[in-house]
Amino acid sequence: MTQAERRFYLIQELIKEQPGYEEIEIPEDEDGQKHLLRALFNIRMPRPIDREFLAVQDAYLQEENRCKGITDLTELQPVQEGIYLWQGDITTLRCDAIVNAANSQMLGCFVPCHRCIDNAIHTFAGVQLRLACEELTQRQGREEETGKAKITPGFNLPCRYVLHTVGPIVSGRRPDKRDQELLASCYRSCLELAEQKEIKSVAFCCISTGEFRFPNEKAAEIAIKTVREYRARTHSKIEVIFNVFKEVDLNIYRELLGADGNVETGAGNR
Repeated sequence: MTQAERRFYLIQELIKEQPGYEEIEIPEDEDGQKHLLRALFNIRMPRPIDREFLAVQDAYLQEENRCKGITDLTELQPVQEGIYLWQGDITTLRCDAIVNAANSQMLGCFVPCHRCIDNAIHTFAGVQLRLACEELTQRQGREEETGKAKITPGFNLPCRYVLHTVGPIVSGRRPDKRDQELLASCYRSCLELAEQKEIKSVAFCCISTGEFRFPNEKAAEIAIKTVREYRARTHSKIEVIFNVFKEVDLNIYRELLGADGNVETGAGNR
């Protein structure tokens, strides 16, 4: 199959699963089809799917990732010992694990084509990620607690694993001491879980600063402080990448880390 044939096949199969979607018109242009396919991925509930679909989906997503451009950790220069700052699409970063700013359901974002990191990670990992997250939630019998962490494979992402953590929600108010403690716990929990799994490198997104509205600068201060304290206390050699997507976060992290030089960026865009 060509990439276009894979995309059309996936759209058709996902439409068949959705009651009332049988008459939906599939766009003729590539961008329109990609938008529709992402939307169909996003609204799909976690249910089993056959091997043929997965084989086509995996081939499609891996090629999409390759075309976006993959950045390998080995290509980056640390701004401090064991600490990196990188601006780009975290779904195009090849390292041991990336961190997803999840919601308490742990099922990813169901809003079609939403710009949040949860949506991007679930889209480009494939439908297996939502299934894996549901299995974790079912096993523990409750929604995920704020400040904790869970791990899944990365599936079709360049990374080996995804660490899922639920940050505090501070929308419409200032973060209090408890909010700050919970955000620090997100970073600590991810690092502790990574060490348990012998993960050597972790890329953190800007947890809670998107839809959860934690102030960007305060969140960055907590992130850097927590990582530094963890590495010093445990003598850990784990490599940490602070991944930023927006210019505002890049400028904040650059100043806090003393990264005066140019920070390398990735080619991918969500």
